[in-house]
Amino acid sequence: IDLAIRTFALMAEVFEEPGPPLGRPYVAKLLSDSTFWAYAAIDGSDVVGGLTAHTLPMTRREMREVFLYDIAVHGSHRRRGLGRGLIEALREAALAEGIEVVFVPVDDDDDEAIDFYRSLQPVESPVRFFVWE
Repeated sequence: IDLAIRTFALMAEVFEEPGPPLGRPYVAKLLSDSTFWAYAAIDGSDVVGGLTAHTLPMTRREMREVFLYDIAVHGSHRRRGLGRGLIEALREAALAEGIEVVFVPVDDDDDEAIDFYRSLQPVESPVRFFVWE
């Protein structure tokens, strides 16, 4: 739980979305959910990156897909393969569970993220997300 709290705080910092730290009960509930995926990249005792994802059951066929929701690497640790490693770990774990599709949305104006994902050679899909807040 402590590692997850530190990882989620680092991700909020990287995304410049400050806020109070997540509470232990909330994080414990997240981590106990079998459809929630969380990974941390650690350098020594420091959390330097993280990834969160969610498993989604599909309705066209009896299958699941993984929605990669957030991935972040601290600026001082970028260009070292940490982001690639986090995604590879997620994809390998998903495959081990019989899940063949992992997908991620990217804002049209986030050129750095677009370049990063393209470097991993995915199949690119022209999809837009619409959000109600």
